Amino acid sequence: MSKTIHVEEAPQFPLPFSHAVRSGDFVYVSGQVGVNPANNEVVGNTIEEQTRQCLANLEIILGKEGLTLDHVIKVNAFVSRSEDFPGYNRTYAEVFSSPYPARTTAPVDLGAYLVEIDVIAYAPAKRGESQ
Repeated sequence: MSKTIHVEEAPQFPLPFSHAVRSGDFVYVSGQVGVNPANNEVVGNTIEEQTRQCLANLEIILGKEGLTLDHVIKVNAFVSRSEDFPGYNRTYAEVFSSPYPARTTAPVDLGAYLVEIDVIAYAPAKRGESQ
């Protein structure tokens, strides 16, 4: 059985998707971009600023289920410009702690957005904890 998750404090878009879906012990969070949840305006014009905001938006959604980024076991990231990969990696390493989640990062044209990230979180334990 799965449960859809909608979070009022997260960015709202007129698109057909749920912020997240919980299925058993896993929470699948839809892709988030670096926008301010209050007004959906892009935050900053650097990959670092947008990555921080994107991850903050993901954490808002995870928080609805009592989770944090420490529960994330898989990250899928889409970066608009391949030259931004170093800045994305630096910011990612500042926000996530070791042991890091499994990860895929791919270059994709995102228009005004420099990054989009979706995650899978495992609810019973944080990364690095045994069950």
